[in-house]
Amino acid sequence: MQAVALDLEDMQSAAGQACRLMKVLANPDRLMILCQLSKGEMRVGEIEEMLGIVQPTLSQQLTVLRDEELVSARREGKNIYYQLSSAQALAVMEVLYSQFCNSDEE
Repeated sequence: MQAVALDLEDMQSAAGQACRLMKVLANPDRLMILCQLSKGEMRVGEIEEMLGIVQPTLSQQLTVLRDEELVSARREGKNIYYQLSSAQALAVMEVLYSQFCNSDEE
């Protein structure tokens, strides 16, 4: 990893962005949602079924993720599909998966 010199203002901005992402990821429901979406686009009903998160909670957490621009949504008929839309969030999810979910290394 090559070190790039940042001025103090740039460092503060980058630290703020990183902290904001980590704060969103600190919620277990949001973390599990992003983990599922890192595999590809899913319908709300599929997310609910796979994770066992009840609809009101799921809607609330998806709203937070959408407001933070980590996911995007599209409607097709009665279905709403979500997908992970943040490259930074995907990169963090890949690291978290390799550290906590990859059973091959145990």
